[in-house]
Amino acid sequence: MLRVRCLRGGSRGAEAAHYIGWRLGRVFTGWVQRSLQSTQAATASQNTCAADDNKATSPVPKDCPVCSYNEWDPLEEVIVGRAENACVPPFSVEVKANTYEKYWGFYQKFGGQSFPKDHVKKAIAEIEEMCNILKKEGVIVKRPDPIDWSVKYKTPDFESTGMYAAMPRDILLVVGNEIIEAPMAWRARFFEYRAYRRIIKDYFSCGAKWTTAPKPTMADELYDQDYPIRSVEDRHKLAAQGKFVTTEFEPCFDAADFIRAGRDIFVQRSQVTNYMGIEWMRRHLAPDYRVHIISFKDPNPMHIDATFNIIGPGLVLSNPDRPCHQIELFKKAGWTVIRPPVPLIPDDHPLWMSSKWLSMNVLMLDEKRVMVDANETSIQKMFENLGISTIKVNIRHANSLGGGFHCWTCDIRRRGTLQSYFD
Repeated sequence: MLRVRCLRGGSRGAEAAHYIGWRLGRVFTGWVQRSLQSTQAATASQNTCAADDNKATSPVPKDCPVCSYNEWDPLEEVIVGRAENACVPPFSVEVKANTYEKYWGFYQKFGGQSFPKDHVKKAIAEIEEMCNILKKEGVIVKRPDPIDWSVKYKTPDFESTGMYAAMPRDILLVVGNEIIEAPMAWRARFFEYRAYRRIIKDYFSCGAKWTTAPKPTMADELYDQDYPIRSVEDRHKLAAQGKFVTTEFEPCFDAADFIRAGRDIFVQRSQVTNYMGIEWMRRHLAPDYRVHIISFKDPNPMHIDATFNIIGPGLVLSNPDRPCHQIELFKKAGWTVIRPPVPLIPDDHPLWMSSKWLSMNVLMLDEKRVMVDANETSIQKMFENLGISTIKVNIRHANSLGGGFHCWTCDIRRRGTLQSYFD
């Protein structure tokens, strides 16, 4: 069970289970029913390491700079993305399914070209200020390499231009002392990992584990080429039926569809994360971590952290417009579920790849400090009422590129230990 945009619960969950069985056969029969159980242990590649090194419970190497188990332990080191050279992705079927109709003309006109240069310039300045503030708060900041994303590339199965390295949360997931590179699902993001390789190699040299998930071919079979979206109502109907633009042709997932709470990691089936991708992660992380699927009433599930953002031990922000079908799981475990206030961002502000609910896409510096949009006074007040100090930063133009503070960052090291919050 899980996240910001995803599968559905109740009878819809049964439909999803039927769908998986139909698509994947006996290999995945009963897989959803086993979603709360541990599965097979480490993969063959992991077994080449010493047994103690494969255990999440074993100590992280003393000098390893990578160690993060959740979203709220004290933040010590982070990767912050770059807006430089950001390009509009070509208007392919998977991009169409993840954007709203009012922006389709924008993608059709500018696909493969730069986002509006003045807008990008302002976004760059905002993120630079964000980095400066993080450093003043005592956090080490690393940045990906600038790359020319307008270069056209071709594989045996497709051709495309790139997009950006703005959202490290989308492509990198840190679990303990392991960095996992997500395979991604958009063709425009196929080579996005290149911007992070220098940083990851440095972390690997210092003792971190480094895993790259199976890279999909992104052939036509990965996408429903006739995905019938014309309106928000269409999206709701399709999502309720467990239908998404990505198929089960091969594993795919974006890291931002996963969110961590110690031993328990939650994920949603979305437009960019399929069941095969989730199953790969489940097997890879078992038996030390438990991967749960959760779902939401969401017409456009893609990335969980603007729908369901875990901000502390036993504390979660749950989007009131996209209710979680499995919320009782959290309530029964004694968690406090908070409905954040309606965002204040103006209707005319361009949000080419995201919704207004980036207001809840916050970054916890620790349990008592949160980085939040300087313009979102309502959610600032909500945090202050919870006894959490707000660090206010304006990233309105950066929001337009598809993410809030959580999206623009990937926490590499948080000072804490592996805990279980659902036993």
